[in-house]
Amino acid sequence: MGTQEFNRSSIRVRFAPSPTGYLHIGGLRTALYCYLFARSQGGHLVLRIEDTDRTRFVADAENDIAQALWWCGLEVDEGPEQGGSYGPYRQSERQSLYVKYAESLVASGHAYYAFDSPDSIAALRKTNAAYGIGTRRQMDNSLTQSSDVVQRRLDAKEEHVIRLRVPENETVQFHDLIKGTVKVSSESIDDQVLIKSDGMPTYHLANVVDDHHMAISHVIRGDEWIPSTPKHILLYQMLGWQPPKMAHLPLILSPTGGKLSKRSAERQGIPINVRDYRARGFEPEAVVNFLAFLGWNPGSEDEVFGLKDLEQVFSLERVGSAPAQFDLNKLNWFNGQHLRRLDIEALANRALPFLEAHGIQGQDHRYLQEVCLLVRDRMEHAEDLSTRFSYCFVDPERFDLVGVKKRWKADAADLVRGYVDRLEAIKSFGEETLERELRTLAEERGVGAGRIIHPVRLAVSGTTAGPSLFALLHVLGRDTCIRRLRKAVHLLG
Repeated sequence: MGTQEFNRSSIRVRFAPSPTGYLHIGGLRTALYCYLFARSQGGHLVLRIEDTDRTRFVADAENDIAQALWWCGLEVDEGPEQGGSYGPYRQSERQSLYVKYAESLVASGHAYYAFDSPDSIAALRKTNAAYGIGTRRQMDNSLTQSSDVVQRRLDAKEEHVIRLRVPENETVQFHDLIKGTVKVSSESIDDQVLIKSDGMPTYHLANVVDDHHMAISHVIRGDEWIPSTPKHILLYQMLGWQPPKMAHLPLILSPTGGKLSKRSAERQGIPINVRDYRARGFEPEAVVNFLAFLGWNPGSEDEVFGLKDLEQVFSLERVGSAPAQFDLNKLNWFNGQHLRRLDIEALANRALPFLEAHGIQGQDHRYLQEVCLLVRDRMEHAEDLSTRFSYCFVDPERFDLVGVKKRWKADAADLVRGYVDRLEAIKSFGEETLERELRTLAEERGVGAGRIIHPVRLAVSGTTAGPSLFALLHVLGRDTCIRRLRKAVHLLG
């Protein structure tokens, strides 16, 4: 797609979540793309809380949204807490505005009052593709009754809604910055409810009114909103307003295909809510980096970006239209890359709460930093110190059975015992001395060094893989190494 020119001084993008649950990872990607586009264009990011669905309202969801954005470093220019010239920024505080425009649409003939019962609507939908052009004349609404009758019913406060009056035999068209030109026949569009029976607006009306009144220049949202966009275009036309530019982001697919739903994510061990990524110890920079690549690429081989780097290189032109597949292994890889960007003190501080949660407490901070230096290049998560590398803090409770079968040969106990004897005799416990003593022993016994290296590693760590053996022995220290080696000889024989 060709380069799109924008007026940098008037770029206004909004992230408009509904507080009907905690912010999920797909919502965070939308927020990220909105943020990156706004920053890359020198524009403003608006946070608008679309809280008109009171039946599904979750009390602490708005705070969860704010915390998720803060955790990822996505600073908002205007919003419920930040304020701004276009507030209020909660739709529940803007209700009179929506009713005003809904009534104006009724007056202009672009909307109507509908008194249909839920049962009659349900029956209609069984036999018709849409509530609209072909069926509205059959229903109980202001299009089939005199104005006097309608007014009496309104005065009597009969339950009703206001519906959009979709025009007949028209093609609704809009240009999407990612998808290209989208055309939809008006015959397939519902006479959408604009004001519900409780007086609250639906998403469609509130969305259009707020985007206009908040001077939003670009609407960046998920692919799932494309079917709703023709309704929004009609509303813009009926109200005489210029619609913002539209950009619909590609779907996020689960690793096995299909949309990444809560159920599919849980089944595959993928956290679905942003708060779960925080709880699991993911680095916010890694989550941001990973999400940026779910649908976008920088046009180079570079993969590891900080948020400020992304602000410099992001463009909507490089967002693809094809669905993007969630890859948890790739996210873990990104997490490891960003962990290694931390200095050792910061890495140690990241790991400390996880160590304490696993019962590994009272660690000397200097020793903790030494362990971080030792295993940093092998870590993917801060929690790895208390799981994969717990042997750096506590004696292994068991030995890898496959490793024992493969590495603990008939002469292993004797070779390890000989190495322990040498460790007890040496004065220096430096890496060079540890390696020299092992290789000298191997030469004296007429075996390859690996015949000692592998069982020694198994004895001190319980595993067959890890950092440099001699660096590990040096960090563990003389007493710990001798104790573990003798214990392994006793247990494995």
